[in-house]
Amino acid sequence: MHALPYWRLSGYYFFYFAFVGAFSPYFGLYLQSLSFSAWDIGLLMSQMQLMRLCAPFLWGALADHLAQRMAVVRLAALLSLIGFAGFFAVQGFVPVLLAMALLAFFWSAALPLVETVTFDHLRDQSGRYSRIRLWGSIGFILAVMATGALLDELPLPSLLWVIVGTLAGILIYALAIPEAPMHGYAEEPVPVATVIRQVHVKALFAACFAMSAAHGALYVFYSIHLSDHHYSKLLVGCLWSLGVLAEIVVFFFMVGLLHRFGLRTILLVSFAAAAVRFLMIGWGVEWLPVIVLAQLLHGLTFGAYHAAAIAAVNRWFPGRCQARGQALYSSVSFGAGGLVGGLLSGWTWEHLGAALTFSLSSAFALVGLIFVALWVNRADLDDAGQKATLRVPAPALQPPQTSGRSDGQLFADSDDSAVT
Repeated sequence: MHALPYWRLSGYYFFYFAFVGAFSPYFGLYLQSLSFSAWDIGLLMSQMQLMRLCAPFLWGALADHLAQRMAVVRLAALLSLIGFAGFFAVQGFVPVLLAMALLAFFWSAALPLVETVTFDHLRDQSGRYSRIRLWGSIGFILAVMATGALLDELPLPSLLWVIVGTLAGILIYALAIPEAPMHGYAEEPVPVATVIRQVHVKALFAACFAMSAAHGALYVFYSIHLSDHHYSKLLVGCLWSLGVLAEIVVFFFMVGLLHRFGLRTILLVSFAAAAVRFLMIGWGVEWLPVIVLAQLLHGLTFGAYHAAAIAAVNRWFPGRCQARGQALYSSVSFGAGGLVGGLLSGWTWEHLGAALTFSLSSAFALVGLIFVALWVNRADLDDAGQKATLRVPAPALQPPQTSGRSDGQLFADSDDSAVT
């Protein structure tokens, strides 16, 4: 009998993605208020992606070696809070760059480890993951909308206190979550290099790099783009929240879509949707219905894409190398891809303008589409989908599994519930 710490895990996800909801849409606006150029903002915000190149893999390897994942998560949460506190004392480019680098290095360590701890707590009831992860989506939506409304009334430096509150919440729940018994660690590990040498693995990672590069301009300049066209901060927050709601809808149907279409088809559709979406954002910003539709496509360009990609990674990196496989995926895609996309968008934003910057994002998505279409075959991905359907650490909701419980019992879990 193993007690599932449902509310402690849910609370961690709530505050983790509340941080994302407060930080990602608005911190670029805060940096703009400090009179940094578009290139400076791109470089500063890209520290989050730069640290994802190495930090998750280093922390994942350390946690695998020590078999002490939550100890690493707690240390990372504390140091993230300390690192962010530096923003209260500095304003020049170099000090802000150092503060951002410290925050990014420690903050990027946690989520892959918490995902593996969560699934080890769930054991063979991974279908319940959606009920835990849902609180992350709720945290993001509440944070992005509340922060937008707050910043319409208060000066932008107030954002720092909002973010401190979310980081403090992360630390509190990191201290509360117990370590989970590890499963599969007695197996002989598959060398990571052996997995990476396979053509379909390299091609998928290249496609993931391209997709994250495509999203670089979105994460750095989307709020600035809308603000420059006289969108209120509350409306900006609503549009960010709309993207997360689209993810929830996609994930409600995700298991059925995986079985009906397979991972390869889902990836191809996601990359094609991204190519269209970024053209809509770049060239259609004057028309709110176009921007609304573009945000709805986020359910495909991030939600469905990420679900399919992580399902394949979970299948291809088994046993003891699973944490490193997820960390490698994070490093290559969100790290390297996001870094290139963020830095390049900073340069193009200043020299070519917003429309051509998002057109470049569309081109990155098309490159990813080509990698999947030419070098990732259906057999490998469909096999991954069959064996990893319920191991999708995605950013939104999955449908509940049929376990004899009614829909009214969906959120009836508590810290004293048990996993047998």
